[in-house]
Amino acid sequence: MIAGGKTVALAASAFTLAWTHSVEKTEWREAWRLTPAGLELVEARVKGSGAGIDPPAGAVLEDGWWVYAPAVAPLPRLALAASGATASGWSLCARGACVTLGAEPGKAVVVEPCRE
Repeated sequence: MIAGGKTVALAASAFTLAWTHSVEKTEWREAWRLTPAGLELVEARVKGSGAGIDPPAGAVLEDGWWVYAPAVAPLPRLALAASGATASGWSLCARGACVTLGAEPGKAVVVEPCRE
């Protein structure tokens, strides 16, 4: 994983992205993997429900987390922009290392696969 400036280039085949919801103050986690088609969202976990975070149909409650597999197409990159309403940015973890992204309001961060 390379983090510099406003772009994070991933040199890993899988990563997790976690953050705290700005209104409900509940934790949200996503598991991503790199495929030939792009960044694929494999699983999402939400610690509770509430404003803007209602679990979708098919979600299963596991140890206090709503767990589901989002039906979204792979993406070439992720753009994360901090609203300023949360206490922190996103935590991106890959290969046993974590980095905080987007902690400053209004500063967008792009996550994309490392191109050789």
